[in-house]
Amino acid sequence: MIDPILPTYNRVNLVFERGEGAWLFTRDGQRYLDFTAGIAVNVLGHAHPHLVAALTEQAGKLWHLSNVFRIEGGERLARRLIASTFADTMFFTNSGAEALECAIKMARKYHSANGAPERYRIITFEGAFHGRTLATIAAGGNPKYLEGFGPAMPGFDQVPFGDLDAVKAAIGPETGAILIEPVQGEGGVRSGPWSYLRALRALADEHGLLLVLDEVQCGVGRTGKFFAHEWAGITPDIMAVAKGIGGGFPVGACLATEEAAKGMTAGTHGSTYGGNPLAMSVANAVLDVVLADGFLDQVQATAGRLRQKLAELKDRHPAVVAEVRGEGLLIGIRTHVPNTDVVAAMREERMLAPTASDNVVRLLPPLNIGEQEIEAAFTKLDAAFTRIENGLKADAVKGAAA
Repeated sequence: MIDPILPTYNRVNLVFERGEGAWLFTRDGQRYLDFTAGIAVNVLGHAHPHLVAALTEQAGKLWHLSNVFRIEGGERLARRLIASTFADTMFFTNSGAEALECAIKMARKYHSANGAPERYRIITFEGAFHGRTLATIAAGGNPKYLEGFGPAMPGFDQVPFGDLDAVKAAIGPETGAILIEPVQGEGGVRSGPWSYLRALRALADEHGLLLVLDEVQCGVGRTGKFFAHEWAGITPDIMAVAKGIGGGFPVGACLATEEAAKGMTAGTHGSTYGGNPLAMSVANAVLDVVLADGFLDQVQATAGRLRQKLAELKDRHPAVVAEVRGEGLLIGIRTHVPNTDVVAAMREERMLAPTASDNVVRLLPPLNIGEQEIEAAFTKLDAAFTRIENGLKADAVKGAAA
């Protein structure tokens, strides 16, 4: 039988029937610890009762409206995000790629509105991932994603991640903005020191550039702050958000200062589904939990306990674990063996996690995990690493015998 779905994914042959918190269940009752969380999407785990109630209530009222009408849930969500961030205004989307598209257009339109349309170029960073549209793959610059799609969209100048001198050298008369992920997720869970973000902010101010942040993966509490840039004590001009803001429902947003958004007047941008009532109801429910007193403090405490366990595993399994890195509950384990082998061994122990560049395995659990899930993760990772080490020993014996 021909698969009716375009074969653009290397899918794992697992079918899950339901989820509960940090756990997924197959039809035959097998239980898996989910440290993928939809790749940093399900920040409150599966079937969180508050999110289920919000979606169910809204589903009985109204699903969709055109954006030619006011949508009260979106207005409420926007007010809450503005109150909790640097932003004065925002545009709602359905995904991170759409939020980045809006951010790129906004940065270009800002300079055009200021009488400098030639300032359309944006400095980006090696290892970045900003989405799969033609603009965002050009911004990311990864040859693997660009191949076969014709000439890359112009306007992006890539420099090495963390290299301030390279950024300075890349600034020219056509430069309009700097676009960076505070923590690179797909790029291997890499973060520069927070002082690097502060230096980029100062450089942008010095040259009249906009600082655009991609917090699609590292935002919404993932690092222990509402947004990762808060650790650096700076604010951007534009920020793209998605993934965790919907807790599993497709929601994205492009947040901006009033000044940065000055060019985005009526008719310059739009979205059929962006800001729909269902999405807004769930996103507001996510904020109810994530912005509640003590929640982000608990994320930081949980991250600290999990990192302690991972440090112990690194000591136990030096042949497997090379480095543990990341921020908060956006954690990367760089491995000596292929990261795909590690992920496969973890699946054998019924634990799920995605890979990333630089031979990294990412751990992206729901933000509300507790001691039970931390202990389960430790046990399963310990078993997976032991499984790999036993395989390495067996291969060494075979090699010696040959």
